[in-house]
Amino acid sequence: MPELPEVEALKDFLTEHLVGRRVVRVLPVAVSVLKTYDPPVTAIEDSEVTAVRRYGKFLGLATGDGLHLVTHLARAGWLQWRDRLPDGPPRPGKGPLALRVALETGEGFDLTEAGTQKRLAVYVVHDPEEVPGLARLGPDPLAPDFDAGRLAALLKDERRQLKGALRDQSLIAGVGNAYSDEILHAAKMSPFKLAASLTPQEIQRLHEALRGTLTEAVERSRGLAAGRLKAEKKSGLRVHGRTGEPCPVCGDTIREVSFSDSSLQYCPTCQTGGKPLADRRLSRLLK
Repeated sequence: MPELPEVEALKDFLTEHLVGRRVVRVLPVAVSVLKTYDPPVTAIEDSEVTAVRRYGKFLGLATGDGLHLVTHLARAGWLQWRDRLPDGPPRPGKGPLALRVALETGEGFDLTEAGTQKRLAVYVVHDPEEVPGLARLGPDPLAPDFDAGRLAALLKDERRQLKGALRDQSLIAGVGNAYSDEILHAAKMSPFKLAASLTPQEIQRLHEALRGTLTEAVERSRGLAAGRLKAEKKSGLRVHGRTGEPCPVCGDTIREVSFSDSSLQYCPTCQTGGKPLADRRLSRLLK
């Protein structure tokens, strides 16, 4: 799933390739991708793209006529840039293509989604705040005013585990499954530690890990073409998706806890005092 760093890089890439250019066609291939119908997605045709913005994990295109095309790539969605789009309209079918946007230059991009669970979402709205998921977003962790004090205020009444709190988009926007693992590894904290139990020193450490991990990932992705961002994300991860490999910090074996629809990875030595976490749905740290 694309998270804050990848969506930020897509924003920069599309700013360079879209702003100032005119959209000539918007071709929805999978009807399920469209979450709004008034105005229709074709309403942005013949409009110039004036800005590209990121809202958490949402990506938005602003047009000169006051409309916004906003997309959430969900778990298996992606944006594929094409220097030259194929001739003729795409054919609806069982392939990954969900929506195509064509520019007057012959360039454009496809929104695609792998797998059978179709969660990729596209909205055309007059105001981005009309998008339900965007309207409930918490603060952006890379915003200049997101300091340790603000993080402390967000977590002080959170009776959830840190892993779940960091992934809650209404609490902090943009962090998903992968980067929450990376942040907690950098902070040397158990994913099952209660958020409200953090001391001021731990809040400071978590804040530094949060900002540092995301900033480093954004810098690694900056300037890359859209097609290279997935590989860059995977190569930069230290623990997430690396079950059974040695921890790059201490050399201990990276462990995993599996859930019904996801999993987390962590280093016992770095994060849980050398003790493994019980691998069951409502597990707690073994004492």
